[in-house]
Amino acid sequence: MRTAKVQRNTKETEILLSLNVDGRGEYSIDTGCGFLNHMLELFARHGRFDLSIRCCGDTQVDYHHTTEDIGIALGTAFAQALGDKRGICRYGSFLLPMDEALLLCALDISGRCCLNYEVQLPAAKVGDFDTELAEEFLLGMCRSMGLTLHLRQLSGRNTHHIIEAMFKALGRALSAACAVDQDFADEIPSTKGIL
Repeated sequence: MRTAKVQRNTKETEILLSLNVDGRGEYSIDTGCGFLNHMLELFARHGRFDLSIRCCGDTQVDYHHTTEDIGIALGTAFAQALGDKRGICRYGSFLLPMDEALLLCALDISGRCCLNYEVQLPAAKVGDFDTELAEEFLLGMCRSMGLTLHLRQLSGRNTHHIIEAMFKALGRALSAACAVDQDFADEIPSTKGIL
């Protein structure tokens, strides 16, 4: 079973997270931010990851610490669940339309952090969520997981649609990268022999 449980407590957030990479897309998420809950639910459902998150954060300040720290915890959980990454396909990509928005997501579970974020969000907020925090979430996840992630917006005018397409595409691309290649199930997918 490729599963992980992460507990991350700081002076800013307390997070309890569980992940099953080989799940059915079931989720129970309470971050204290409705929009972030919705995005993580979409990520779990479209990636077919079972995901449980409980976060108590300093939301009286804003959602920055909550969003970034959940990204860190989620990346840590994927790193733990995948272990030495033996047998995984490693690469994944998805081109996702969401009404007028079109997002390309391509990623490599490389052990190296790189985020190439080419997304233009027209609005500064969706509800009470600062939209610039979407990038902070992804950066936290990439750093703690060792993930190379490229996101490119090809079209889009509605900020909600753009971010939603981003999280759905991330779920689907990551699911493809985490999948086990049955022809090479006992091999590390790298000429270096380690990821």
